[in-house]
Amino acid sequence: MTQLEQARNGIITEEMKECAHAEGVSPEFIRDGVARGEIVIVRNKNHLKVRPLAIGKGLRTKVNANLGTSQDRVDIELELKKVSVCVEAKADAIMDLSTGGNIREIRKKIIEHSPLVVGTVPIYQAAIEILAAGKAIRDMEADDIFRVIEEHGQDGVDFITVHCGVTKRSVGALSEQGRLLGIVSRGGSILANWMACTGRENPLYEEYDRLLEIAKRYDMVLSLGDGLRPGCLADASDRAQIQELVTLGELAKRAKAAGVQVMIEGPGHVPLKEIEANILMEKTLCEGAPFYVLGPLPTDIAPGYDHIACAIGGALAGAAGADFLCYVTPSEHLRLPTLDDVRDGVIAARIAAHIADLAKGIPGARTKDDLMARYRRDFNWDGQVEVSIDPVKARMLLEKTKAGNEEGCSMCGDLCAIKLNQSASAPRAGK
Repeated sequence: MTQLEQARNGIITEEMKECAHAEGVSPEFIRDGVARGEIVIVRNKNHLKVRPLAIGKGLRTKVNANLGTSQDRVDIELELKKVSVCVEAKADAIMDLSTGGNIREIRKKIIEHSPLVVGTVPIYQAAIEILAAGKAIRDMEADDIFRVIEEHGQDGVDFITVHCGVTKRSVGALSEQGRLLGIVSRGGSILANWMACTGRENPLYEEYDRLLEIAKRYDMVLSLGDGLRPGCLADASDRAQIQELVTLGELAKRAKAAGVQVMIEGPGHVPLKEIEANILMEKTLCEGAPFYVLGPLPTDIAPGYDHIACAIGGALAGAAGADFLCYVTPSEHLRLPTLDDVRDGVIAARIAAHIADLAKGIPGARTKDDLMARYRRDFNWDGQVEVSIDPVKARMLLEKTKAGNEEGCSMCGDLCAIKLNQSASAPRAGK
């Protein structure tokens, strides 16, 4: 049985116990959330060396980091280094989005190297293999797509993005309303192109039961992708995006009925004032399924600083109920990320996730914040560094003043507010 089926039968699995311990909640809390479809336990049956990850309502907001090769840059050693950077920066999951080189071999090496759960987007491999054979996207058949999905399950992929909501109806809504930037999702554009060329319905939608059978075989979580997500503020919350979300809600219900765990992917580029509404809409239409947001980015004009824009949007999304944040790096929209870009992206997303947890009142979320206040009061620099989200950078930037007996930093010196306050509060001689 899958984790979902066992949860519905009242069984608390070892994975549920392990996740409960990691989250600081009871195993019954995890079991109940999984049974309702509000929590997913991410771990493929063929990937038992990895620690299971629980994502969903009442749990710490998780962070995913994307990596992978491109046709212009195939360097598996660099990608493995990125995995290590993700682990050191404390990401919760990684996704291999490779589109260059031997994609299956790259995926296997990443899975072998990663102590974190791994996600993929199978349609990339299916399309690349068709093109490599000298054919066009329109020549791809349903069997090509499902064969690749089966491979990903066999290889131990823990969760897969599948763009099942890119249908004739949702693409039609896009065409009728019009968009400034069109379709920006690679997976969404592949399927929309295939549908336009063949005149046929999306196989991932039309043969959804076939997808469910594969996912159930490996207890692989389906991440129902937002192939029609907005790529700019002007396209946010349009008919195509909403129609796709309505379809994903229907498909999520079918997945849960079949015993398959499912989460929903969300936008994209969204104005700040619309983020909360997008979260609430997903939670309503998808019956509380965990929400995995790609950003969201509340501005389009921050190339080089998109990780900051993402952190702003992600904090608000998480506070409104999003469960899983996909990082964005400083190089988003510009190039493949470097090792430093990956690290900066993970840290920024973790800051957003932590702010969200504080807003949601996740048990234990404020513990380190209160410790930080005490350590600052006591001029305990080692303590301050230890509880910071990025201890490496905090220690690197720390500069204590000799004049203040190393109590203050170089910003304030003798005018340190905490030091002056403590001096004023101290009892005077003879009093």
